[in-house]
Order: sequence, then structure tokens, then C-alpha cells
Amino acid sequence: MHGASNRHASFPNKLNKIIEQLDFSTIEKNDKVAVKMHLGFEDGYQTIPVFFIRRIVKKIKEAGGWPFVTDNPTAVYNAVDRGYTAETCGCPLIPISGVKDGYVTSKEVNFHNVDTLEMAGVLKDADVLVDVSHVKGHNSCGFGGAIKNIAIGGFAAKTRWNKIHGIEASIPYWDADKCTPEHAKKLVESCPYKQLKYDEEKHKLNLPFGMCNQCDECLDADKDVGCLEYRQEHFALFQELMAISTKNVLDTFDENKRFYLNFLIDIMPWCDCWGIPFPTVVHDIGVLGSRDIVAIEQASLDLIAKEGLIEKNIPPYYKHANLDPKADLHPFQRLQGRFKNPYLAVEYAEKLGLGTRQYELVELLSVEETSKMDPPKGVSERAPSFY
Repeated sequence: MHGASNRHASFPNKLNKIIEQLDFSTIEKNDKVAVKMHLGFEDGYQTIPVFFIRRIVKKIKEAGGWPFVTDNPTAVYNAVDRGYTAETCGCPLIPISGVKDGYVTSKEVNFHNVDTLEMAGVLKDADVLVDVSHVKGHNSCGFGGAIKNIAIGGFAAKTRWNKIHGIEASIPYWDADKCTPEHAKKLVESCPYKQLKYDEEKHKLNLPFGMCNQCDECLDADKDVGCLEYRQEHFALFQELMAISTKNVLDTFDENKRFYLNFLIDIMPWCDCWGIPFPTVVHDIGVLGSRDIVAIEQASLDLIAKEGLIEKNIPPYYKHANLDPKADLHPFQRLQGRFKNPYLAVEYAEKLGLGTRQYELVELLSVEETSKMDPPKGVSERAPSFY
């Protein structure tokens, strides 16, 4: 086709068609609509372009809702540095947990050493949730999509940093009685990423699981003593707690008032919250939409697995990345380590009843083809995901 005749197949117009298929008609007049996204930080410019956010906001308004973009207070305060303002987005930007990160509602969970989670109060106030996620890798869970956007971004800092991050250590990983200070220092020196830390005064070895890519150098250094271990169970705790926290947020919204859009563009190895640019490690794929958070996450991961890594773009600090094409690992696992299986959070979310991993992927090619499709009503056993 000539350029002028295929405008209907452009990325922006495909996004319009996806929103049509999601069917915003369940948004009632004057509903307050939380557009939850990650606004990034400092120099992290590889977030979702405000151009697309404005289109989403416009569609919400046309449905009769009153949209507002929301994220953690710090991200909202400096969002202007990345082009997000009330004028450019077309709606207000509101701190998700109040101006001092203290507007929260406590949720009882009793999961390992976590008794409660402090959910952002603004989400509880909203009538509708439109989750807009920039898909990328993540150093703690392998994958950052809709679940991560809600599970971590939907809570105050004291929950994010003091409870969710660090949950892996609630299962013992170091035997202090077996380890001398000299051996502890040897373990610290064995880490090629300088992540292991030893407090000699307290005789405490700290392993930051979120930064560990399981290169096993420390385990090799410890093989004659056997005081240190890490297992799949440690890393899986983060994934399971993310599913639990996501459920606590979604339970506050009617099932027909939850929408998800995953942007698979500028797919980086780490999260937007680092506030620095990264090379893209997977080619742009597009945007997915669904009313089922489990289906859209499963579909996003499957598409990334199919696309594979851009090996020449892998940063040099991934010294132990597994690039063996025969390895039964997702591309994000090859970067973040074998125990950071990005599918785990999706599996836990399905077990909690948040949706189904069985999906039908419908590609929206053109106005003519998509105009013949009936929009989905609710969530079926095979949830539709559009891209």
C-alpha cells in the first residue's frame, strides 16, 4: 500500500481499535477513572509516550468518565521532566497515596513476615482502573508488566521497600553459626557484582535477592563450608506476594471496570524506576489490551519469548547472561537468572482467581477487518487479548 492509504493500520489507530474492543461502555457517567501507569524517574525517558496516554484519556472522557493519571508521589512530582503534565495528558496527575505518601488503607495478608500491606488510598477512591503498563525486564521478578505496575506501584513506599522488596529473605539463607568472619569476607569478595555485604560488627551477611542473578560464584566459594544457599523458593516469594498485593487492589474494583493495556515498546532489561536509559533488548512488538490481567501478562511474555533477545544490545554488566538457544528459559530469565521465572507471578495470579492463562490473541490489522468483530463482554474461559 502507499503511505497515504494505510494510515488506518498505524500504531495510534490500532490503539484506538484496541480500546474499542475493550469496550469502555461499562464506564458510567462521572465515574472517577484511575489511569495507573509508571511515570518513570529522573533520566528514564523510555516510558510510554504521552501521545498515547492522551489518546487513552480522550477515550475515557468520551465514555463519560473523569480520568486522572496516578503513580507514586515522587514520580508524579517530577513527571513533568518526562513530558507528563495535566495539559499534555489531558487530565490531572494525582499522587497515588497522597502528597506525603501517607494516604493508605491497610490490607491484612499474613504472608511469611508480612502482616499487612498499605494500599494507596487514591485507588480505593476510584471507580474504574485502567492499568497502562510499559513492559520491560525487572531485576527482582524478571518481568515488569501489569501485575508489577499494580502490585508494587499501588502501595505506599513503606510497603514497597520494607515489605515487598526483601520478602525473599524471610526464608533463611545464611547460617551464621557455620560462618566465620573470615569466610564471610571471602564470600563477599567472590561476588562479581559486588552485591553481597557483610556487617562484621553484627556478624550478618546480606544477600540482596533483587540484585542477584544466581551466577553461583558465592556458592562455589562456600562449597567447603555450606553456610549459604539460595533456592527457587526464595525468589518465588516476591512473585507470590506480588500476586497477593495485586488481588488486594483489584478486589476494590468491579470486574467490569478493570482494563489493561500493555505497551511492548522500548523493552529494556530493567525497570523504569531506575531513572536511567537502557538499551532495548527485545524488538518492539506493539500494544496489547485485555480485561483479564492474567491473560494479558501471559500473552506479553509469550510474545517476548517468541521474539527473543537482541543479543548485541545486552549490556556488558550482564556478565553471566545465558545465551544458549537450547536453554529452556524465557529471555528475561536468561538476563536475570534461572530462578527469576517471569511466569511465576502470572501463575500465582491465576491461582488466586484473577484471570486465566488461556488466551486468544487477536491481531487488529485494519479498520475493515476489526469492524466485523464483536467486542468482548466480561471475561470468558479463554480471555481475548488484542494487539
